[in-house]
Amino acid sequence: MEAPAHNFTALTTDLYEVTMACGYFKAAVTDHEAVFHVTFRENPFAGQFTVACGLATAIDFLRAFHFTDTEVDYLGSQRGNDGKPLFDSRFLDYLRRLQLSCDIDAIPEGTLVFPNEPLIRVLGPIIQCQLLETALLNIFNFQSLIATKAARVCLAAEHDPVIEFGLRRSQGVDGGLTAARAAYIGGCAGTSNLQAGQQFGIPVSGTQAHSWIMFFENEREAFKTYAEAMPNNCIFLVDTYDSIDGIHHAIEIGSELRKQGHEMIGVRLDSGDGVALSIKARRMLDKAGFANAKIVGSGNLDEYMITDLKQRGAKIDVWGVGTKLSTGQPDGALGGIYKLGAIRRPGGAWQYRIKLSEESEKASVPGSMQVRRFHQPDGRFIADAIYETDHGVSEPCEIVDVETEDKTKIPRRARYSDLLVPVFRAGKVVYEGPSIEASREHLRKQLSCAFPEILRLKDPAPYKVGLERSLHEQRSKIITRVRQQFK
Repeated sequence: MEAPAHNFTALTTDLYEVTMACGYFKAAVTDHEAVFHVTFRENPFAGQFTVACGLATAIDFLRAFHFTDTEVDYLGSQRGNDGKPLFDSRFLDYLRRLQLSCDIDAIPEGTLVFPNEPLIRVLGPIIQCQLLETALLNIFNFQSLIATKAARVCLAAEHDPVIEFGLRRSQGVDGGLTAARAAYIGGCAGTSNLQAGQQFGIPVSGTQAHSWIMFFENEREAFKTYAEAMPNNCIFLVDTYDSIDGIHHAIEIGSELRKQGHEMIGVRLDSGDGVALSIKARRMLDKAGFANAKIVGSGNLDEYMITDLKQRGAKIDVWGVGTKLSTGQPDGALGGIYKLGAIRRPGGAWQYRIKLSEESEKASVPGSMQVRRFHQPDGRFIADAIYETDHGVSEPCEIVDVETEDKTKIPRRARYSDLLVPVFRAGKVVYEGPSIEASREHLRKQLSCAFPEILRLKDPAPYKVGLERSLHEQRSKIITRVRQQFK
């Protein structure tokens, strides 16, 4: 199991979650149940897929969820606009005794997911469901964003290793840590982040910076001194002054290393014309007898720059990607949402709830949702049906696109799997989480099952996802009824 990688507490939430919880408490509906879903409306990076990520972190948070005396005392210190306590003592005592009892289902990490599909479903007492919203969105939004970016970068790099090293420019220490984790699940071969390496077992990589070269009187002395200190970790950064001269110096020191029984790993190009310099470097290294030396490329890279460099013939073996990967550029967030689907009074039936919008496709989906993925005998994905758990899926299945209303019929007796799996039952963990390596391998298999048109960077084709016909009809009826009710 991974070591916990967060400082989440019950107060990792917004104030309005607790004020609503207090409102539910005072309305005497603490025994009412609700079902919420974490979903998103658009794939990031103008792409046509997203990678689910963050479940292991969410499990750590949920397993430990409770309000400590210190946290309750802090809430008790808050004041309303009349200067009186914001929360009364009965509600605070309720929080002090609160224990998670929800049923929670989620899509495993490393699974390809698409707009409107629930990544996680939370069913339980309304107050508990409400209090979990902010933390779950924080976890899944960021880690899914970074895992998706990493998958895109690694697809662009094809079979070349990608190293994540964005800690210095990531959004805080925790942002850098969770970005490294998500990037590894997304396909990166390693990270420069030692804390991530220690906590998650991710391979770590790194040698020297420009400051090391600048400290010494000349580049050759810097390389020689480093080789003496770290003979088994020599990737020489060659662009501090002149890249070609740097390659010459790396070859000289590499030859001395070899005489001592060591082998330099390679050279790193961090600026300049990556195509011309890498081609020249490859020729120089090969001619000098260093055919196995790697050329590492870095310098503000992303999936588009890597694609361009490879198409123009760059001889780069390993890609170091930092800022644009670890911060999820150019998108700031995935944009996940947490919406109420249904409520149930004690002993009663589920009552569906819907949030409307002037844009029909932004109306929420009522009910308790599951995702069924249909696939061909060879494993290739056909389409996904979002269905309501109480109604199941008709045969043959027909799905309706939320935005276009286009209908797609699924072949009869097509193979399928339901994506949301049980994670908590009555507040207890029932899911045996896979290792980070297994989640990474799961994504690799997922990508191999998706048609290439969905994964390409330029003009990707959308994957077919829709509401199962009966759910679509149910949603349409509820929208009509609610609009008539509030005319």
